[in-house]
Amino acid sequence: MTKQTKFKSGYASVNGLKMYYEIYGKGKPLVLIHGGGSTIQTSFGRIIPLLSKTRLLICVELQAHGRTEDRNTPLSFEQDADDVVSLLINLNLHKVDILGFSNGGMTALQIAIRHPQMCHKVIAGSVLLKRDGAFQGFWNFMNSATFEHMPQTYKNAFLQVNPDSVKLQTMNDKCTQRMINLQDFSDEQLKAIKCPVLLINADHDIATNENIVAMSQLIPNCQLAIIPGGHGAYIGEITTLQKNYKTRDFVVPLIEKFLDEEIN
Repeated sequence: MTKQTKFKSGYASVNGLKMYYEIYGKGKPLVLIHGGGSTIQTSFGRIIPLLSKTRLLICVELQAHGRTEDRNTPLSFEQDADDVVSLLINLNLHKVDILGFSNGGMTALQIAIRHPQMCHKVIAGSVLLKRDGAFQGFWNFMNSATFEHMPQTYKNAFLQVNPDSVKLQTMNDKCTQRMINLQDFSDEQLKAIKCPVLLINADHDIATNENIVAMSQLIPNCQLAIIPGGHGAYIGEITTLQKNYKTRDFVVPLIEKFLDEEIN
């Protein structure tokens, strides 16, 4: 779908690696940060044409993902946050809105924690902020996960933009290790977030509804939306995309309403 939407692409040198990015549309800047194991297109390909009608979209691919280089370090949400901020400074962008999905939502919240001066508003979709907030059986699955468990759509998307199967395997292994070793966001970190936040969760997501409600109560200026469906279905994420989907299935109006609201 995004093949019909014009965009500019490039690479920026950030913290020792070359980071790939795409820019769509015009207007107030909105940064899109994809999920783990993903590319720009697998997370956001269905909603980019909608959001770019009114926004300047800065879409990134994080360390080891898609077209962005890797470094000889494990993946971390803190480093991803610093990388995105370095890219934004490189592009002469400051005080932006951010939409992150899944691991990208964790990165978005780390930007709010580590670089509050860069954040106007943050939307974090399908995040897992506490280990004990995951659905029953999630950690058993993660501890036994192998490359074969990686969705084929993710593999295909990676190889389409970076035809290196070794890098694909490395990316998968690093993503798995990051989740297995996931550290909680502390209550103090969440309570210290200054910008307005919208948490979006599916009612059949990685974090339980009870957990995401509790997390929303820790963040001072936070709104919460729980949407029927699976992990990312509300934005047309590729692994939960329904056949014969309609754009009305997506929460773009909800996102736009939150972003357009005046900050008190």
